[in-house]
Amino acid sequence: MNFVEELKWRGMVHTMMPGTEELLEKEMVTAYLGFDPTADSLHIGHLCGVMMLRHFQRCGHKPLALVGGATGMIGDPSGKSQERNLLDEETLRHNQECIKKQLSKFLDFESDAPNHAELVNNYDWMKDFTFLDFARTVGKHITVNYMMAKDSVQKRLNGEARDGLSFTEFTYQLLQGYDFLHLYETKNCKLQLGGSDQWGNITTGAELIRRTNGGEVFALTCPLVTKADGTKFGKTESGNVWLDARYTSPYKFYQFWLNVSDEDAKRYIKIFTSISREEIEALIAEHDQAPHLRVLQKRLAREVTVMVHSQADYDAAVEASNILFGNSTSEQLHKLDEDTLLAVFEGVPQFEISRDALLAGVSAIELTTEMAGVFPSKGEMRKLTQGGGVSINKEKLTAPDTKIDGSYLLNDKYIIVQRGKKNYYLLIAK
Repeated sequence: MNFVEELKWRGMVHTMMPGTEELLEKEMVTAYLGFDPTADSLHIGHLCGVMMLRHFQRCGHKPLALVGGATGMIGDPSGKSQERNLLDEETLRHNQECIKKQLSKFLDFESDAPNHAELVNNYDWMKDFTFLDFARTVGKHITVNYMMAKDSVQKRLNGEARDGLSFTEFTYQLLQGYDFLHLYETKNCKLQLGGSDQWGNITTGAELIRRTNGGEVFALTCPLVTKADGTKFGKTESGNVWLDARYTSPYKFYQFWLNVSDEDAKRYIKIFTSISREEIEALIAEHDQAPHLRVLQKRLAREVTVMVHSQADYDAAVEASNILFGNSTSEQLHKLDEDTLLAVFEGVPQFEISRDALLAGVSAIELTTEMAGVFPSKGEMRKLTQGGGVSINKEKLTAPDTKIDGSYLLNDKYIIVQRGKKNYYLLIAK
């Protein structure tokens, strides 16, 4: 496989230094891509970079995943309007281990293949690097004029940031540049990968290498992924879509991909999966024949959920989706854990009911009219029940005076009432 060709048809090349393709055809190349360790999980905004490393390794080259422990203590001004919080070493080490665990699902770190992936942390070579060392080794080679010309610096200086640009952040490009120099000298790393917003920092590193020892290195960046409407990819109303199930449940993760637009699905399936070109073209053709079947979205959601989580998590997410939109059973509802149950029924009307009253036993009509306002009147509740239009926990209610007690509680806390086909209500026993 040819790495650059693979990225090009997937729409994953933004800018590339001349000579990059020739280098990759000539030898097994070591490349690095940096990850910001400010959290103990990556989110889907990182996935394009992760997939670049995955394709890189699949094409026979050696990927280095760099955790920016030192640079994470400072904060990169690129695309940011304010300074980052600074992290302590204990937090950084914890975040690094969590990030490696996530990357292991995409990259081979463990085998003895010559192109096995490695995780490096720039804190390891920066922690004992004094300011005097930095000024002599790095500072004297790059002029202030060169640094001032960078877009990331210009934007901050021209009023995009309320407080301007601190010296700490101004020197960020030199720190990242030194990473490239260090990896070039210690790991023979000749290529840096990243998002298009990193181009300025990456070229500073290439320039530093050229000026310090005359070495020639290369760079390739991917576009920043956006939605078709131009808004930021990977953000929802509740914030980032994380790869860690503690922060974004597999069900919500699956739903994110399932609900992307047709236009976005056609781009995302190329960027975020390893499916071959021929199969993707066939899927797009099939999708265009019957867009309402959402063939692309379903396949995209399956591939990414299995890759990030597991087949079992994907199967559970599909089953949970069927509870709202398909003919699922009471048994499936009882199998849901609390987080998934709440995610499935997020946004439906909720009512708090008396736990003690429920444990003593109440009639269904009392439960849905007096204890919870599912129905405005008992007459309406009776009428819809007789017509087979009321379900409790996915089981059709046959009589309005059916006794409901503690045995109906899901996760010892919830009851789901369905009125008609599409109206759900979540009753919470307290």
